[in-house]
Amino acid sequence: MHVHHLNCGCMCPVGGRLFDGFSRTLTAHLVCHCLLVETDRGLVLVDTGFGLRDVRSPYSRLSPFFIYFNNIQFDRKYTAIAQIEELGFSARDVRHIVLTHLDFDHAGGLEDFPEATIHVMQNEVEAARDRHGFIASGRYRPQQWDEVQNWQHYTAGGEPWFGFEAVRDLKGLPPEILLIPLAGHTRGHAGIAIATSEGWLLHAGDAYFYRHEMDAAQPTCTPGLRAYQWMMEVDRQARLFNQARLRQLAIDRREDVRLFCSHDAVEFKAFDRENSQRQASQLS
Repeated sequence: MHVHHLNCGCMCPVGGRLFDGFSRTLTAHLVCHCLLVETDRGLVLVDTGFGLRDVRSPYSRLSPFFIYFNNIQFDRKYTAIAQIEELGFSARDVRHIVLTHLDFDHAGGLEDFPEATIHVMQNEVEAARDRHGFIASGRYRPQQWDEVQNWQHYTAGGEPWFGFEAVRDLKGLPPEILLIPLAGHTRGHAGIAIATSEGWLLHAGDAYFYRHEMDAAQPTCTPGLRAYQWMMEVDRQARLFNQARLRQLAIDRREDVRLFCSHDAVEFKAFDRENSQRQASQLS
C-alpha cells in the first residue's frame, strides 16, 4: 500500500504561536491532515477535511462561530478532491472513506465522493444525531453528509491492537486498516491504524492537537490548543486517559508505530517531506 499525506484544510486562528507553537505573526497555521491510501481494493481516504461545497458556500454548511474562531481559509486547493485529481485519480477511484469522527473539519468532503462507503464508529453516529447544545450543533453539520448513501457503523471488538481496543475487518477494506476507539474529544472518536512496509501509522485524529503532547519527559501543549481541546471535549477523563495511553505507545513502540494528529502543521510537514523524498528516490 502507498500512503499519501494530504492537507485538506487551512485554519489560521488569531493567537499565532500561542496556538501552533511556531508562528511569528498574529495568526497561527493549523492543517487538516488526511491520508490517501492506494490499496488493491481502490483508494481509501482517511478523513476528508473541508469539501468543495464548504468552499463554495461556507455559511450554508458551517457554523459562523467556528468559521470566525478558526479563521478558516476556504480554497479549492485544500480540498481532498482537488489533490486527488492532481495525483491523477478521480472521485470514482475513492471506494472507501474512514473517519476519525464527524466534526465539520473532518467530514466536509464526504459528498465529493458519492460512490464511497463511509466507515465510522456507531457511537459517533449517535452523537451526531443528538446534537444538543451550542458546541454539538456547531461541530456536527448534517448538511455535510445528508446525501451520503453508503454507511458502515462499528463497535469495538475482536483482537486488541497494542493493548488498545480495535475494530478489525472493516467491510470491503484490506485487513491492514483498523479503527482504534479513542473517545474523549467526541463520543465516538477513533484513530485509524494502517500497517505499511515501514511499520504502523496511527492517525490519532483529535485525540491530541500538539506534537509535544506526545513527549516522554515533559509533555506540553500551547495555551490556545489546550483551551480549544477543553472547549470541544465531551469526556475529559477519557480524553486525558487516551492521550496518556498514546504517549506511552509512542514511547514503547517508537520503532514500529508512528503517530500523528490532525492539526499540527509541523507533524504534517515532516510526513509530507518524507513522502516526497521517498517518491524521488524511487524515481531516481
